[in-house]
Amino acid sequence: MNYFNNTDINSLEHLYKINLINSCAGYKSANLIATKSTDDKTNLAIFSSVIHLGSSPPLLGFILRPTSVPRNTYENIMETGYFTINHIHEKILKDAHHTSAKYDKSISEFDVTDLETDYKNNFYAPFVKNSPIQLAMKYLEEYDIKSNNTKLVIGEIQGLYVEKNLIEDDGFINLSKGAIAAINGLDGYSIPNLKERLEYQRPKK
Repeated sequence: MNYFNNTDINSLEHLYKINLINSCAGYKSANLIATKSTDDKTNLAIFSSVIHLGSSPPLLGFILRPTSVPRNTYENIMETGYFTINHIHEKILKDAHHTSAKYDKSISEFDVTDLETDYKNNFYAPFVKNSPIQLAMKYLEEYDIKSNNTKLVIGEIQGLYVEKNLIEDDGFINLSKGAIAAINGLDGYSIPNLKERLEYQRPKK
């Protein structure tokens, strides 16, 4: 096996190091976070850091990179308190990936891709049309991560939209049926297939 100690990692060429460390943690979720400013400017950005924090109440979080430069997603969430999380599926990979480009706040990623807004039940922020899983989120709180100047932003699920054929009888959402993507590193996309579900485990007698 190749071995990298901490000194090796810190001395690697910049892009090589970014690719190595971003992919060593394994597959990550692939989501589009959509927001809208108070002057009705929409924004859409890809995130690979959405995580489950709890079911009662239903909480999700995501990591936001340092706000020392403009972060339109964060600014809109702070202004309005609302955002949506939309799962990326196989048919929109290239457009979803393009939302990582740094556009001025006056330019909506919806306008430079084929992705479309979808408004539901008077929720303030737009959803991504045809995303198989769409979540309406309300901002709750955030935590500063001092070691690298990032933030953990926490929201509560206000509404959940799931394509009917993805939900199993016990409530399990079968992502593979929706061709939902996962991210490997920064720019590698996979469409996982469900192999097996295993029973809840208890200690052996």
